Amino acid sequence: MEKQESGVPSGNAFVEAPKQLVKEATWLLRRCTKPNRKEYLQIVQAVVMGFLVMGFVGYFTKLVHIPINNIIVGGA
Repeated sequence: MEKQESGVPSGNAFVEAPKQLVKEATWLLRRCTKPNRKEYLQIVQAVVMGFLVMGFVGYFTKLVHIPINNIIVGGA
Protein backbone atom coordinates (compact mmCIF):
# COMPACT_ATOMS: atom_id res chain seq x y z
CA MET A 1 0.00 0.00 0.00
CA GLU A 2 1.30 3.37 -0.92
CA LYS A 3 1.03 6.01 1.77
CA GLN A 4 0.65 9.71 1.38
CA GLU A 5 2.63 12.08 3.54
CA SER A 6 -0.13 12.17 6.16
CA GLY A 7 0.19 8.40 6.72
CA VAL A 8 -3.22 7.58 5.21
CA PRO A 9 -3.30 4.99 2.38
CA SER A 10 -3.86 6.52 -1.02
CA GLY A 11 -7.15 6.08 -2.87
CA ASN A 12 -5.37 3.91 -5.44
CA ALA A 13 -4.73 1.23 -2.79
CA PHE A 14 -8.46 0.97 -2.10
CA VAL A 15 -9.06 0.24 -5.80
CA GLU A 16 -6.14 -2.14 -6.30
CA ALA A 17 -6.90 -4.42 -3.34
CA PRO A 18 -10.34 -5.56 -4.61
CA LYS A 19 -8.96 -5.92 -8.15
CA GLN A 20 -6.16 -8.14 -6.86
CA LEU A 21 -8.65 -10.18 -4.82
CA VAL A 22 -10.88 -10.75 -7.85
CA LYS A 23 -7.86 -11.67 -9.97
CA GLU A 24 -6.62 -14.25 -7.43
CA ALA A 25 -10.12 -15.66 -6.84
CA THR A 26 -10.62 -16.08 -10.60
CA TRP A 27 -7.26 -17.85 -10.88
CA LEU A 28 -8.17 -20.18 -8.01
CA LEU A 29 -11.57 -21.06 -9.48
CA ARG A 30 -9.99 -21.86 -12.85
CA ARG A 31 -7.49 -24.18 -11.16
CA CYS A 32 -10.15 -26.02 -9.14
CA THR A 33 -11.77 -29.06 -10.67
CA LYS A 34 -14.75 -31.12 -9.66
CA PRO A 35 -13.58 -34.36 -8.06
CA ASN A 36 -14.20 -37.51 -10.04
CA ARG A 37 -15.99 -40.49 -8.52
CA LYS A 38 -12.80 -42.09 -7.15
CA GLU A 39 -11.60 -38.87 -5.48
CA TYR A 40 -15.07 -38.24 -4.05
CA LEU A 41 -15.26 -41.72 -2.54
CA GLN A 42 -11.81 -41.27 -0.98
CA ILE A 43 -12.93 -38.02 0.64
CA VAL A 44 -16.14 -39.63 1.91
CA GLN A 45 -14.18 -42.59 3.29
CA ALA A 46 -11.75 -40.28 5.11
CA VAL A 47 -14.61 -38.26 6.64
CA VAL A 48 -16.46 -41.39 7.76
CA MET A 49 -13.29 -42.80 9.33
CA GLY A 50 -12.77 -39.50 11.15
CA PHE A 51 -16.31 -39.57 12.52
CA LEU A 52 -15.90 -43.18 13.66
CA VAL A 53 -12.56 -42.55 15.35
CA MET A 54 -13.83 -39.45 17.14
CA GLY A 55 -17.02 -41.28 18.16
CA PHE A 56 -15.11 -44.20 19.66
CA VAL A 57 -12.72 -41.85 21.46
CA GLY A 58 -15.66 -39.99 22.97
CA TYR A 59 -17.49 -43.20 23.86
CA PHE A 60 -14.52 -44.82 25.59
CA THR A 61 -13.64 -41.59 27.37
CA LYS A 62 -17.18 -41.42 28.73
CA LEU A 63 -17.07 -45.15 29.55
CA VAL A 64 -13.92 -44.65 31.65
CA HIS A 65 -15.05 -41.46 33.38
CA ILE A 66 -18.47 -42.73 34.56
CA PRO A 67 -17.02 -45.26 37.06
CA ILE A 68 -14.31 -42.82 38.14
CA ASN A 69 -16.96 -40.16 38.75
CA ASN A 70 -19.07 -42.62 40.76
CA ILE A 71 -16.07 -43.50 42.94
CA ILE A 72 -15.26 -39.84 43.56
CA VAL A 73 -18.86 -38.74 44.23
CA GLY A 74 -19.63 -41.90 46.17
CA GLY A 75 -22.77 -42.99 44.36
CA ALA A 76 -24.83 -40.05 45.63
